[in-house]
Amino acid sequence: MLDTTVSSIIPTHVGFIMDGNGRWAQKRALPRVAGHLEGLKACRRVIIAAAKQGIRYVTLYVFSTENWKRPAQEVSYLMGMLVSKIHGELNFYRTHDIRILVRGDISQLPQASREALEATIRETASAKGMTCVLAINYGGRDEIVRSIRDCLKTGRISCPEDVTEELISTSLTLPSVPDPDIVVRSAGEKRLSNFLLWQIAYAELAFYDKLWPDWDSEDVKKLCDDFASRTRRYGGLSV
Repeated sequence: MLDTTVSSIIPTHVGFIMDGNGRWAQKRALPRVAGHLEGLKACRRVIIAAAKQGIRYVTLYVFSTENWKRPAQEVSYLMGMLVSKIHGELNFYRTHDIRILVRGDISQLPQASREALEATIRETASAKGMTCVLAINYGGRDEIVRSIRDCLKTGRISCPEDVTEELISTSLTLPSVPDPDIVVRSAGEKRLSNFLLWQIAYAELAFYDKLWPDWDSEDVKKLCDDFASRTRRYGGLSV
């Protein structure tokens, strides 16, 4: 059911750079993994609130190609979460009619994590409500490089003139998913961290100070109001 207090203009697709889990835990003298667990709870709240606002797609930046540099224990915990938490949320996805997709090179993940993600995608494929894209082992540059390599391997590029914006757009992961209208980053940092670099060419950017584990429905309403107040020009002039 849509929220009766929805903003006048709702973004179709919101990308979330979920930052601040570690700082949330540190402030409470807890291990970093405790912050990730609370961050997962925030994901549930945000997904439900976004669906009620009428947002059709969300992309959650779960694990970047650079995150492998983190402490081995933390990486191991995050990989385990893909099995025990993400696939374990199937009842939640079904209750809220959520389709799960994945963007990123999951071939590099541990087998159990990869199989859990593949099962989740398969078992939510018929959902008709919101689509939630999980960016896992994802990097914007890596995605572009891999798409061009695939085009060369398959013969879609045979001369320089074959390289067009349309070719690249349709060669990237999940070409049927619309580009984000707005990208949101929590925890006060103002950078993109290699997130959807091609797809966010015309996206609005919003940076909020609140740490990700503290996010709730009011923050989703705030970002929708923020989006509704902006004029998107796509390189042109405002009317």
